[in-house]
Amino acid sequence: MPLDQSFVGRTYPPTEPYEVGREKIREFAEAIGDANPAYTDQRTAKALGHPDVIAPPTFPFAITYRAAAQVVNDPDLGLDFSRVVHGDQKFTYIRPVHAGDRLSVTCAIEAIKSMAGNDFITITGTVHDQYGGHVVTSTMMLVVRAAEGE
Repeated sequence: MPLDQSFVGRTYPPTEPYEVGREKIREFAEAIGDANPAYTDQRTAKALGHPDVIAPPTFPFAITYRAAAQVVNDPDLGLDFSRVVHGDQKFTYIRPVHAGDRLSVTCAIEAIKSMAGNDFITITGTVHDQYGGHVVTSTMMLVVRAAEGE
């Protein structure tokens, strides 16, 4: 059964703040193999005009994907996560994420499309800092594969 189009536009409550730490940034940069010194060295980051080390561009995925669980687990939506494949991801930045940020994410369902028995759901995660400033918007598209026999 296709996902209900009436869910487009539904917004979920903001997440509890996630405190971005230098060590988390360093671990993430190391995990993706990016040796940019602005991710690990405060002096380098400050010389570039940042208040502290900055996070790699894909770092917000860790918190926006977790926030999208509100959508995925919404019992009224009826999404079967066992059939979900992550289809696409993009980030639109206002400013870099840096150590010391306390980030909250507000998720919304931007689009639902059905094609060939598969559903495509686009979820935006708007990320704000502790001062209410917009930092980045994550846009992820999940593909819900058709159940066998559909």
